[in-house]
Amino acid sequence: MTSDSRGAGPQADGAPDRLAAGVAEAVADAHRREWGFVLAATARVTRDLDLAEECVQDAYAKALIAWVESGVPERPAAWLTTAARNRAVDLLRREATLRSRLPLLVDDVPEPEHDIPDERLRLIFTCCHPALALEAQVALTLRLLCGLTTAEVARAFLVSEPTMAARITRAKKKIAGAGIPYRVPDSEDLPQRVEAVLTVVDLVFTTGHTAPSGADLVRADLVDRALGLARMLRSLLPGDAGVAGLLAHILLTDARRATRVDAEGRLVLLKDQDRELWDREAIAQGRALVREALRRRPPTRFALMAAIAAIHDEAPSWEETDWREIVGLYDVLLRYRPSPIAALNRAVAVSFAEGAEAGLAALDDLVLEPQLASYGYVGAARGDMLARLGRRAEARAAYEEALLFTENEVEREFLAARVADL
Repeated sequence: MTSDSRGAGPQADGAPDRLAAGVAEAVADAHRREWGFVLAATARVTRDLDLAEECVQDAYAKALIAWVESGVPERPAAWLTTAARNRAVDLLRREATLRSRLPLLVDDVPEPEHDIPDERLRLIFTCCHPALALEAQVALTLRLLCGLTTAEVARAFLVSEPTMAARITRAKKKIAGAGIPYRVPDSEDLPQRVEAVLTVVDLVFTTGHTAPSGADLVRADLVDRALGLARMLRSLLPGDAGVAGLLAHILLTDARRATRVDAEGRLVLLKDQDRELWDREAIAQGRALVREALRRRPPTRFALMAAIAAIHDEAPSWEETDWREIVGLYDVLLRYRPSPIAALNRAVAVSFAEGAEAGLAALDDLVLEPQLASYGYVGAARGDMLARLGRRAEARAAYEEALLFTENEVEREFLAARVADL
């Protein structure tokens, strides 16, 4: 039995249970980091997303057993891709008529030349085909590219898990039925397809920036994935203002990552973060991109989101933050791209620009928004405003309501502490 530096075979010291646990952790890590790469590469062989997903799932299951025997490979993605593609070839050979029955994902039209680092952008553009509704495009890509569970995708969309499961299933069937090609569109069609792709990357970032559930506030793998994809898009479409705005938004927001939790892993609010530890290089890159993105009229939503992040990053202290400018930017954002989440964020900004009473009034205007009915940040925002007004009993109730709809353990601990303090 052999193993490399990352793993250990069964002859190594330690109990078998500990060895199996180490392999399980390695497989879980490979799932977080490599799922999209392995699936995209396998789809090039299967020409069918459902079959590709089945083969990739089988490869990960095999890794749980094989890696105990041989050790964790130095390149898990290569091992998993080989296993998945071998499984795909085996299935295709067994069913001689399968290829004739399946609509082709890869057509015979020569693909335009693009400098694409890996297959994942092909998968994004396939999932983001205009034949699909925008929400289906984003949901399907999050599920297939990033390996998020249906429940995690549902939380990102603020819908129920059964609703999201049905949406993903319908999207897959439509891709198969329409024979959507598995390739990057040509230069003429590329710009109109970018908005859906930007939405995908933004939701990947959002899901990683504050994980919907789990023990950690941040899923660094998803944040890094989103940043990498945004940079790929930037190289592919260097003149697109939306791409520049999205990359700026990610850089400027993620620049504060190191200060969002303390040494014990507890949540640190923006006003209490050590600004000296923010990533100044990322902020400088983001600011340059914001200036470029804001030249477009009207500005894209990502340019406006990046501009808001830039105001926070540029403020020397919490007290010196230009909250009125932030409210103004949210007003512009809501004019061009209205959304309940943006309206909620505007209400919070109003509470700091004009006072907690004004913030509560803005928050009350959103009480009938169905998308916010089970959104924990509504209760958290209300609790903060009420606490600042000295209405402790109401603030406690608001924080308790927020706890009901919050699954991330770091955020739950923060909210529970607020309840205890009140």
